[in-house]
Amino acid sequence: MRRKNRLLHPKTELVIEYLCILIGSAIVAVAFNLFLLPNRVASGGVSGISTIAHAVFGWQPAYVQWALNIPLFVAGVVLLGRQFGVKTLVGTLFLPLVVYLTKDVEPATRDPLLGSLFGGIGVGLGLGIVFRGKASTGGTDLAAQIIHKYTGLSLGMCVVLIDGLIVSTAAFVFDIEQALYALIGLYVTSKTIDLVQVGLGSSKMAMIITNEEEKVRRAILHEIDRGVTRLSGYGGYTDHERPVLMCVVQQAEFTKLKQLVKTIDPSAFVIVMNAAEVLGEGFKRT
Repeated sequence: MRRKNRLLHPKTELVIEYLCILIGSAIVAVAFNLFLLPNRVASGGVSGISTIAHAVFGWQPAYVQWALNIPLFVAGVVLLGRQFGVKTLVGTLFLPLVVYLTKDVEPATRDPLLGSLFGGIGVGLGLGIVFRGKASTGGTDLAAQIIHKYTGLSLGMCVVLIDGLIVSTAAFVFDIEQALYALIGLYVTSKTIDLVQVGLGSSKMAMIITNEEEKVRRAILHEIDRGVTRLSGYGGYTDHERPVLMCVVQQAEFTKLKQLVKTIDPSAFVIVMNAAEVLGEGFKRT
């Protein structure tokens, strides 16, 4: 039996997306108040600016985030178009609200290293969930897109420049050690976002060159219950046609695939690669 993915009703999917935005924004806000703010870890973004403003002027971080997020969202709509939509506006407004509501929560740690590590994990987890809701929390991401449009710099470079400026300001306002903690937080955040987006389970992609192509193909289809694609290939030395079988299997199925191929054709040539994310039938929905 071929594995089939069930498609959600559009309204159900929309509700799930909004829940992702709200839950993800709440996680970011709580991580900010538990770990980053009390340890003065200004790890980029509007939250980093609000951390610096709180230390220098005593301003409430939630007010600073609203004061920056709302104009940036308006500028994004005016200068870049209306593609951001209601969902990004929800994240833009809701995140500072949760920051305000949890402003009196007791810090989880007073160790800057632990604060940067666990704060980075919390922020990355929350942002990853928001991104799964097909939205963002606005902020400096919008500023980076505006700079990208009008300067020609790559979007990645614009993000690095903005976050670098914020971290450099933290080094000037606090000290170089705090800036280093901020860099740790930024790195952990980016890796956690990748983990949430891609997931823990990595699949394997196998390219199989065998003289028993038909037997191997049938074994993959019927014994592992995975699809297989036949690619046209030619031997570099002989210039003879050598079909290549390509298939993707879950990690747990990979051992069975190797055993099948080895049993059918011990001389088969097999190339195996990690597939970080696989979308489609039998795997994840798009």
